Amino acid sequence: LYALCSATTFVFLSTGPTVSGSLVKGKVGQNITVPCFYTVKRTQDITSMCWGRDSCPVSKCYQTIIWTDGWKVTEQYNSRYMLKGNLLMGDVSLTIVNAEEGDSGIYCCRVEILGWFNDQTSNHKVVIEKARISTASPHIYTSEQTSAHGSTSESSFTITRTWPLVSASEAPQTASGPCSSASDCLDVTSNLQNASVLHPSQQYSENGLYIGIGLCAVLLAILILALFIT
Repeated sequence: LYALCSATTFVFLSTGPTVSGSLVKGKVGQNITVPCFYTVKRTQDITSMCWGRDSCPVSKCYQTIIWTDGWKVTEQYNSRYMLKGNLLMGDVSLTIVNAEEGDSGIYCCRVEILGWFNDQTSNHKVVIEKARISTASPHIYTSEQTSAHGSTSESSFTITRTWPLVSASEAPQTASGPCSSASDCLDVTSNLQNASVLHPSQQYSENGLYIGIGLCAVLLAILILALFIT
C-alpha cells in the first residue's frame, strides 16, 4: 500500500505544471518585453492565458494584469501592459510600455492547458533601474585658447589702429623712427601736416615780424638819403 501511494504521488507530481522563469532588466522610460511562449501546432492548441504580479498561484493569476482567450485580449487592467506578439503562434510575451521603477518585481505567465494540473506557468523577475545621468562637465574654451593662432594678426591690427591717435607734439618723435610699411609713413606725414595746421597763430606772428623789419629798413634808407641830400 505504501509503495502504491508513493508511485501515485510520483505520477501526480510528474504530470504537474512546468515552472520556468527569466530575469529581465531595463531602465526607466524604456519599453520592456517579458518573454513567454507556448507551443501551437494546430488551431485546437490555441488557449487562454493570463499575466499577473507575484509568483503564480495554484490557479489563475494573482493581481491579474491582462487576460486573453488565445485569439485576442479580453481583459486589460493597465494600458501600459500589452501583448504585442502573435497570439495565434503562441507568443504571449508581455510588453511594459514606458517602464517605471514600480514595475520591478515578479510576474507570472500562466497558459491554461486542458486537463488537471496541466497549466504552463513561469515566473519572471523584472528589474527597472533609473537612467544614468552624465555628470561630466562640458569643456570650456578660454579666449586665449580661441585666439591663440590669430594673436599675431590681432596685435598688428591694434598697432595700425593706434597711429591716428598720436598727438601733434609726439608726431615728430614718432616720425624719426623707421617706417614698418608705406601706410605707416603716410600716417606719420598726415600727422605732421595736421600739426602745422593746428597752430596758424605762430605763422601769423612770424610774417608780422618780417614785415616790421622790412618797414624799418625802408625808413632807415630814406633817412640816410635825406641826410646826404641836405
